[in-house]
Amino acid sequence: MTDPVLQVSPDLPVSPAVQVSPVLQVRDLRVVHPGPVTALDGLSFDLAPGQVLGLVGESGSGKSAAALALLGLHRRTATTVTGEILLHRPDRPVLDVNAASDAELRTARGPELAMVFQEPLTSLDPYRRIGTQIATAYRLHTGASRPEARQRTAEVLERVGIDPKRARDYPHQFSGGMRQRVLIAMALALRPRVLVADEPTTALDVTVQAQILRLLDELRAETGMALVLVSHDVGVVGGLADEVVVLRQGRPVERGATGRLLGAPEHPYTRQLLEAVPRLDAPLPERKAPAADDVLVSVEGLRVDFGSVRALRGVDLTVRRGETLGIVGESGSGKSTLGRTLVRLQDPTAGAVRFEGADLAAWRGRELRRRRHELQMVFQDPTSSLNPRRLIGDSVAEPLRVQGGHDEAALRAEAVGLLERVGLSAEHADRYPHQLSGGQRQRAAIARALILRPKLIVCDEPVSALDVTTQAQVVALLRELREEFELTLVFIAHDLAVVRSVSDRVAVMRGGEVVETLAAAELTRPRHEYTRALLDAVPRLEAVVSPG
Repeated sequence: MTDPVLQVSPDLPVSPAVQVSPVLQVRDLRVVHPGPVTALDGLSFDLAPGQVLGLVGESGSGKSAAALALLGLHRRTATTVTGEILLHRPDRPVLDVNAASDAELRTARGPELAMVFQEPLTSLDPYRRIGTQIATAYRLHTGASRPEARQRTAEVLERVGIDPKRARDYPHQFSGGMRQRVLIAMALALRPRVLVADEPTTALDVTVQAQILRLLDELRAETGMALVLVSHDVGVVGGLADEVVVLRQGRPVERGATGRLLGAPEHPYTRQLLEAVPRLDAPLPERKAPAADDVLVSVEGLRVDFGSVRALRGVDLTVRRGETLGIVGESGSGKSTLGRTLVRLQDPTAGAVRFEGADLAAWRGRELRRRRHELQMVFQDPTSSLNPRRLIGDSVAEPLRVQGGHDEAALRAEAVGLLERVGLSAEHADRYPHQLSGGQRQRAAIARALILRPKLIVCDEPVSALDVTTQAQVVALLRELREEFELTLVFIAHDLAVVRSVSDRVAVMRGGEVVETLAAAELTRPRHEYTRALLDAVPRLEAVVSPG
């Protein structure tokens, strides 16, 4: 049975902002991709100046399809968009985005409607300085002179917390959070009346996420800009939005004032989303603690330099056999570098990583090939780590094929068996990565890591880009696989609640150093002030809910 399309009704709770004339009205918006596949069906809302509307839902719920439609970005594709998107402009006729000409849309994008995309690294031109990119967009829409554009660029960079001197830097010279600030600055330069932010904080650590959300809230308050915030993270939306629309399989199933909807959801799907949100106060599953003296990996005085940049500064830690060690910290803290060094994908500058007492750096040639299968890694982005030109079954079987000694029938059987074990099917083996969802691709990546029966798997941000329900499923899967395959896991993430739920112990990193290691149950009672600062930055639903 499918969910009925939610209709906009006068008795739905609304924020005070919607009592004034709307800047944007959406009526019965429908987006259909070739196939046909209905990505969005029946979205309607009013957005007032200064109001924040949150669109939440799982992957495939239609959130991004809606965001692209609001700016007319499905145009000139095979996708069909119907319904009304009405932009109200002072002293100018109302603009219907779907009916507007290309020239009218080009004029409206920027000064009227702007968008911040999920992945700034792909949204920014890697060959152009960020100041040039902001100034070019400003000049195209305003006709400003070069000095005026440079001045405006400096103003908006300073407003988003970036030193204007860095206008001459390239995108790769910025962290993920700083690149997201550059995109916000580019949108802000033209003073848009409506900003659409599509997953603006996905894959950012909790402190940077809090900074970006605080910045968006300040800009909304200062300029009266309306904001459509698209996210799978209910906590992020809850901390900023006045109203929330919940989408499921393209259909809006619930809408209401944020406090009411999060505090007393009416639709079962909304309740399901909220139940899947990882919480720092959730009870932890009971599990026998691994023996403290049974050490699988020991790290001693580990230092890694990249030119003049010191990524790791004398790290010391142990990973016990059979445990899950969580590693948390901000972007640039050295988490991923440490993870890559643990599996010999990065050689240390100084210090040592010992696996079952043997120095990994001493593994060379035949010895390295013989023991490589014992150390595996699951990367953050399976889209980049899976070959887009190979079938999933072939990618999963490839590590075993490289080891030799198996015919193709045996390789196929082993790959299909592991795909089924991680919740996929034999049919998925004959699909390409782009034909799978994000969660399915990550499951395939886990199957590939398992096929060599490793002793240690390092999972580097394996759930950061997944929606909360898929995230919960992958975390539960990793718990099961750890017991079934007698694995030792290193779980790297920026989400403290997720790390706490899956780990036995947690190491907290800052500036290339481990500042604290503690039991997962003690994570909410840290000794170090930096760990307390990380906890304070975590969005909490309890702060925004109100009783129904």
